[in-house]
Amino acid sequence: MDVAVAMLTLFFASVPMLVVAILVRLTSPGNIVYWSDRVGQNNKIFRMPKFRTMRIDTPAVATHLLGSPEQYLTPIGGFLRKSSLDELPQIWSILVGDMSLVGPRPALFNQDDLIALRTKNGVHELVPGLTGWAQINGRDELPIPQKVALDVEYLNNISWLLDIKIILNTAFKVLRRDGVTH
Repeated sequence: MDVAVAMLTLFFASVPMLVVAILVRLTSPGNIVYWSDRVGQNNKIFRMPKFRTMRIDTPAVATHLLGSPEQYLTPIGGFLRKSSLDELPQIWSILVGDMSLVGPRPALFNQDDLIALRTKNGVHELVPGLTGWAQINGRDELPIPQKVALDVEYLNNISWLLDIKIILNTAFKVLRRDGVTH
């Protein structure tokens, strides 16, 4: 199911992805796509692509740990993040099986507190998702214990109906740009 939906999404998103790639290239030096080491199913590290939204001299830490993340954004980085267009290359991660459409968002390799809490609660056994229950219930605004509690709630209630609800709510929130803090 994930692969079929990802291929369909890729078909419809290919032109917007090409436009974004050109804009990233024209507005800042560096690679178009940024590959981030992320924690996948069973805490296995995988490389997750995103359109680059930060300057190439940005420290390699989670955005929320930067003192003033706005100063590191590329000229179109803020727009790409608020519109979630920077996430489109993750379709690749779904196609190769590193990610699913719905699941807990993959942690950065150095988010030890998030990884430990997810492992303690069994969330690490899930395939990480492009979107998830925590994303539609707070996104960037949630503290880690609350994110993990929502991930556990998803783990305990996984169903096609819940996944469809999450996908529809994600589309609504992306269109409204809800919950994006950086």
